[in-house]
Amino acid sequence: MSEPSYLETPQGRKLAYHRTAGKGPGVVFLGGFKSDMTGTKAQHLQDWAEAEGRAFLRFDYSGHGQSSEDFLDGAIGDWAEDAEIAIEMLTEGPQILVGSSMGGWISLLMTKRIPERIAGLVTIAAAPDFTEDSMWAGFDEAQRMALEMVQQVALPSEYGEPYVITKRLIEDGRKHLVLRGALPLPFPVRFLQGTADVDVDMSVALRLLERAEGPDMRLTLVKGADHRFSSPDNLSHITAAIADVLSRADG
Repeated sequence: MSEPSYLETPQGRKLAYHRTAGKGPGVVFLGGFKSDMTGTKAQHLQDWAEAEGRAFLRFDYSGHGQSSEDFLDGAIGDWAEDAEIAIEMLTEGPQILVGSSMGGWISLLMTKRIPERIAGLVTIAAAPDFTEDSMWAGFDEAQRMALEMVQQVALPSEYGEPYVITKRLIEDGRKHLVLRGALPLPFPVRFLQGTADVDVDMSVALRLLERAEGPDMRLTLVKGADHRFSSPDNLSHITAAIADVLSRADG
């Protein structure tokens, strides 16, 4: 595997990235919470983009993968800053954003911050507002007290070590909530959600569809798909959704 390139942000963070040259609109993959750009979906999409001759960018948020900083120091606002500067500095023209889990939240923030750079959107098990609606809402009194007293709490994870959730992550997340009002998405949008996802409930996808406003929007529920959404069939669903958005964006 080739070594990544690095982009230094105005905040002094160094973001690792891989960029593939090609035609536009380009495709940008935005990964999930504590994931990185070497995952199955990111690699698959790079291979797909190369085969299509399509411009493609994948990168690691600060505190993730091969980028600088400590994960526990980061929060939604930081990772949204990372995504914005990566899109602005490493891509040209309008882009199709593909946001997985937390990356779905980040991609929705990008539609507010740099709408002129967004040609379309595909989300995979999008988790907007999860710090408030899933984490904070699910904490018991002891967990909330621990967050206040020691500034962090550990949550079990199916993906390895427990997730350590910081008070800053929760408080910063409240500054970036997107499901509290209308969400204008004036371009082709495809939401993908698995029915067997135990991390993001289908109700989140339905709430997102309800809040989103746009002329060309679809939610696809994939029976039996889990949160990883990485089986060969699931990967085909993702590339088909991107191709559909591209055909409409190009047209």
